[in-house]
Amino acid sequence: MLFMDRRDAGRQLANSLRHLRGAGIVVLGLPRGGVPVAAAVAEALDAPLDVCLVRKLGVPFHQELGMGAIGEGGVRVINDEVVRMTGVTEDELAGVEAHERQVLDSRARRYRGGRAPIGLEGRTVLVIDDGVATGSTARAACRIARARGAERIVLAVPVAPRDWTERMGSDADEFVSPHTPRDFYAIGQFYVDFAQTEDAEVVACLAEAGDRAAGSGSGSGSGRTRPGPGVDKGREAHGATNNEAGGKGDGSDREVYIQIGGTTLRGRLTVPEGAAGVVVFAHGSGSSRHSPRNRFVAVGLNRAGLGTLLFDLLTEEEEADRANVFDTGLLAGRLTDATGWLREQPECEGLAVGYFGASTGAGAALWSAAEPDARIAAVVSRGGRPDLAGPRLPEVTAPTLLIVGGDDLQVLDLNRAARSRLHCENRLAVVPGATHLFEETGALEQVTELAGDWFTDHMTPAAHTAAGF
Repeated sequence: MLFMDRRDAGRQLANSLRHLRGAGIVVLGLPRGGVPVAAAVAEALDAPLDVCLVRKLGVPFHQELGMGAIGEGGVRVINDEVVRMTGVTEDELAGVEAHERQVLDSRARRYRGGRAPIGLEGRTVLVIDDGVATGSTARAACRIARARGAERIVLAVPVAPRDWTERMGSDADEFVSPHTPRDFYAIGQFYVDFAQTEDAEVVACLAEAGDRAAGSGSGSGSGRTRPGPGVDKGREAHGATNNEAGGKGDGSDREVYIQIGGTTLRGRLTVPEGAAGVVVFAHGSGSSRHSPRNRFVAVGLNRAGLGTLLFDLLTEEEEADRANVFDTGLLAGRLTDATGWLREQPECEGLAVGYFGASTGAGAALWSAAEPDARIAAVVSRGGRPDLAGPRLPEVTAPTLLIVGGDDLQVLDLNRAARSRLHCENRLAVVPGATHLFEETGALEQVTELAGDWFTDHMTPAAHTAAGF
């Protein structure tokens, strides 16, 4: 194994791309797996991030085998050898291409949210994926960038076969891969975590990069807002970036290290200028502060003027013991202690605090909110397990919103039963057609909107005062 996950791969890859920093480059990530890698590179090189939309053309009876790829602007790359070898007909190829073209157009709307692609004309473009296997998708991405006016193209991947540059031909002007192992069978063999990247994570990566560029006062990535690899680790360990915490009137976005007893928990605290309150996220079992769904929601809350704290409730060593993952009392205690730490941070002084709990994390959020001196302004549960808060439910005083997918029938029943035990202001919101992970198109956007409205309504000055703050 070479990489813990795609973010780790991106940080390692960035070290091989330092010569491009300050060159006015544009970083393009290949959805979906290449985008988290590209996001880490763009952050390290202080460059703007966009997607290069490409869809693999899979052989009809063997979808994992690529016979080509298509991209924006009508670009297509066909592997004639695979087509001949598999006997795919012209009609079959056309059918696959028509379907993938529809998916590509749909994802362009979803990922960019109506924003225009970043202009590439006359610029150096860095095309990034999480690895190279056949190379057809990467070649298509390079051709797309060239068709859009890129002057120079650099294709970079964390890992690739030894002969990978020979497969790429002349589609890129420079090739970079820090790892080219001899025994290469599949990209995933070099990652500890190679789980499929969700659309929500792609959207979150692009939104974070857009916010970073806006904060620097330039869409070209000329400003520096976050520490990349090689920064002073002593400063980073104290949660400091060049955007220091300062007062709550100044927006801040920083890595944080929360000391709870003898345990250090990592997280990210983001507080927009003039924030009405801060929402602390309690993730579900098997997830972390990097949860793409929670990050997606967090970005939406930030845009609504709310601060967010995404942090790990458990260390990696603690997560290895599955009993800890489902220990609601332990998780709630960590959440309570983290809330105490949060209220001592300069940019959060006097701000209302809310909880957003996902899955099993919702049980911990409600458990913690039931503490006599919790002073929690509002709680939102996404696909949550409020039943895990057990006898503590009647003691919750914070207004509580339970969001459940309409097709998540078992969890829906659990939420209805739990709601009957809540004595505080509460509401059950059902997202039609959504399943437990809210993977359906538009489902997570509805969650974000519902949560944003709930927190905003209950973090107004009047609500803040009435809650006894």
